[in-house]
Amino acid sequence: FTPFLSSGVRGAMYLSMTGAIFLTIFGNLAIIISISFFKQLHSPTNFLILSMAVIDFLLGFTIMPYSMVRSVENCWYFGITLCKIHYSFDLMLCLASIFHLCSIAVDRFYAICYPLHYSSKITIPVIRRLLAVCWSAPAAFAFGVVFSEAHASGIEGYKILVACSSSCPIVFNKLWGTVLFTVGFFVPGCIMIGIYAKIFVISKKHMHVMNNMPGDANTDVRSQLSKGKDRKAAKTLSIVMGVFLICWFPCFFTILIDPFLNFTTPLVLFDALNWFGYINSTCNPFIYGFFYPWFQKALKHIIRGKIFNPHSSTTNLFTKNQSQ
Repeated sequence: FTPFLSSGVRGAMYLSMTGAIFLTIFGNLAIIISISFFKQLHSPTNFLILSMAVIDFLLGFTIMPYSMVRSVENCWYFGITLCKIHYSFDLMLCLASIFHLCSIAVDRFYAICYPLHYSSKITIPVIRRLLAVCWSAPAAFAFGVVFSEAHASGIEGYKILVACSSSCPIVFNKLWGTVLFTVGFFVPGCIMIGIYAKIFVISKKHMHVMNNMPGDANTDVRSQLSKGKDRKAAKTLSIVMGVFLICWFPCFFTILIDPFLNFTTPLVLFDALNWFGYINSTCNPFIYGFFYPWFQKALKHIIRGKIFNPHSSTTNLFTKNQSQ
């Protein structure tokens, strides 16, 4: 049973959700343009951030509009085939996000904990292989599970529910609900938390070493150990990770426990938790914009149309006294 919504409530929902979609699309598009256009931003870490922004952009452009109609109208108007495609892409993009966050955590681990070996370990070919895994593994899992309907195997009345209720329900049986929560969320989340905890411990040790080094010590070592921007990047990306975990944990946890509660979770609650997860993709560009001065400067260049000027792709985005 889904409650009837008045025209006023539906209008407010459409307005707020459209606003979230707009911010998600254009916020992540700004990240994509900034990193793609400005050569100074072509680094391994930023290529991972670029790929994650593409994921968030696709979620806002291809998934959220259909979910908005389903949420407001309490009905799926687009047919069973598109339901499966929508469901598959939704699951794929969510899993791809957490895979990217794991890759970013590994990148920051090497940059801060092993700075002297970072450039030889984390190269562009390595990043390409990481990105291939981050996209292909979630795609294979999501499309395989959804189109085989393994996620709903053994659920009594699932086919009748889909065929007769004009809905596109988010349903996982006990096995696949546990697999999804464990492999797609719990294990990667623990890995990321462990890596960032290690990063901050090592970072403090590096600061202690640097503060106790004599003034005439090897300047290369000092400069490697004093990578302030690397530590700041790790802190910023740990916030991105924290927001992701907070936004998606309620949805993942509900998927885990719902089959053990005989699927008694109200569809309205499921839908609300799913949208809470979507909001993560809306937040990421604002986190980057707040913590990364290079993104603020790049955004000013984009808005003012300076990217159309000759040689603007080589603009220095890191100089404090740079002309705006």
